[in-house]
Amino acid sequence: MVIRRLVVAGISLAVTLGAAVLPAAAASLADPPPTPPSRTISAADRVGQPRAVRQAHPAAGRTALSDAPDIDVAKVQAHLTELNSIATRNGGTRKSSGQGYRDSVAYVKGKLQAAGYTVTEQPCTSGCAFGAGPNLIAEWPQGDATKVYMFGSHLDSVGAGPGINDNGSGSAALLETALTLAEQHPAMAARVRFGWWTDEEQGLNGSDFYVNSLSSAERAKIKAYYNFDMIASTNGGYFINHIGSAAAQPMKAYWDSLGLQPEENTEGAGRSDDYSFEQAGIATSGYAMGASARKTAAQAAKWGGTANRAYDSCYHQSCDTTGNINATGLNRSVDGIASTLWQLAVTSSTPANDFSLTTSPTAGSVDPGASATSTVSTATTSGSAQTVTLSASGAPAGVTVSFSPSSVTSGAGSTMTVATTSATAPGTYPLTVTGTGSVTHTTTYTLTVKGAGGCTGQQLLTNGGFESGTTPWTGDTGTIGAHTGQSAHGGSRFAWLGGYGSSATDTLSQSVTVPAGCRKATLTYWLHIDTDETGSVAYDTFKVKVGSTTLTTLTNTDAAAGYTQRTLDLSPYIGQRITLTFTATEDASLQSSFVLDDAALQTG
Repeated sequence: MVIRRLVVAGISLAVTLGAAVLPAAAASLADPPPTPPSRTISAADRVGQPRAVRQAHPAAGRTALSDAPDIDVAKVQAHLTELNSIATRNGGTRKSSGQGYRDSVAYVKGKLQAAGYTVTEQPCTSGCAFGAGPNLIAEWPQGDATKVYMFGSHLDSVGAGPGINDNGSGSAALLETALTLAEQHPAMAARVRFGWWTDEEQGLNGSDFYVNSLSSAERAKIKAYYNFDMIASTNGGYFINHIGSAAAQPMKAYWDSLGLQPEENTEGAGRSDDYSFEQAGIATSGYAMGASARKTAAQAAKWGGTANRAYDSCYHQSCDTTGNINATGLNRSVDGIASTLWQLAVTSSTPANDFSLTTSPTAGSVDPGASATSTVSTATTSGSAQTVTLSASGAPAGVTVSFSPSSVTSGAGSTMTVATTSATAPGTYPLTVTGTGSVTHTTTYTLTVKGAGGCTGQQLLTNGGFESGTTPWTGDTGTIGAHTGQSAHGGSRFAWLGGYGSSATDTLSQSVTVPAGCRKATLTYWLHIDTDETGSVAYDTFKVKVGSTTLTTLTNTDAAAGYTQRTLDLSPYIGQRITLTFTATEDASLQSSFVLDDAALQTG
């Protein structure tokens, strides 16, 4: 949970949800951890009167309270153990700008992708602290896409510790709930979307960026947002955000069923990512068990624990490890999350109108430059026929998928054409074919591209000079810009990796297909290295990798005035889809800056 940054004198911030009027957000407790002053990307102050919040309309009667699964808290704790290990490997922290955060994103993303989620990394390109990693968004691709219930937690920690209660607890609980949903695969009445936010500890910046990136139509689809921040505090209480609102009622009903007598989360008001959604007029609620505020005698009598002691005595400290977890509270929280999700989005009945989706043949094999076709068939399986819109995902570079027609009435078919180019790399590619109507179904078509392919000399990297925003680079895209203190090799923008003067790692990656049939592939880039290190000892490094293979390593000892062009032979990767990564790593003191510009990957 972030320490609140701003106090608004003379202004009462109140959000009306149903009949409940909530207190103003708490005043600032302390300043957030600083970012390097010469590298900070400042966010505009966002304090002001919140707009009216839409009323949430939980779909009562879809499933009963008892229909939700009992989430295995041991599996949640296993995720916490891994997050703690990630922090240990990265200087004891998972702060948003560090490798510990990026490794946390990779861990959660891998689990979700394997379970069948549609997963997106969203770089925070404005408003976040310099070097902050991406938001991670995962959607279960079933249910009515116009009705979305969103569940979120921040995945970053403060710089002082691993952040296992704050907020590994919320992140791990959401991850295991998402995996249980995928495993049980129930019929869905609405969409469920999960968000793991970056840079919360620096000011709710990741969630704020996400909400501001949504169109008004996309915001309107989100019927309620549920936030989980510090849900396993060792001396905790049982708190619900906006406890009297309609959005909160499924959450309150579950804790009421356990006799917990939950209270309003006044300590956390305006201090976590739900506030970003409130400001956009989206109904919110969520669980919390408390931070640095002290438990009252009445609360200790009701819930147990120690009166006049902080709910979490390790709040924002290095002792916030797996030893700082209240397993009972974590179990009650994660089961309440599942109960809420099932009540809102899961249906126990067969959709009134439903259809099936198949492809025939289910696979095709072509030479580069050729096309394959398959018949996509639909059938009405219950209720009335409906319009089904067809789409495909998973196609590699150089492959396009089209449908004729692009939408059908269930019971009819469409011809799918999968077209390749002469530069398409040989390989086997699973494509996901999706039919979207009142419900969504998917099926798989497997494309095999044969032969050696052809080669047209071309430059493969996109936006290698960083002049066109950050796309398609991934990783620490906040390093890209026209930063004060360094200059570009060409144009006005560049990527400034490192330069903190403390333990930190920055990465930039881009995936490309190196066409088969080419004789040569050459990577060139311009790099300026400056450093405050002295002597001939290599303290800080800059590495270029393809996949997990390091092609070259430069260090602070290679510092020089101005840019130097570097060249690497990537010919061994001809015919492959590769991920090219630039990584800068600094030790605990004395900055080294690795300034990258005008990268190109030329074939011939």
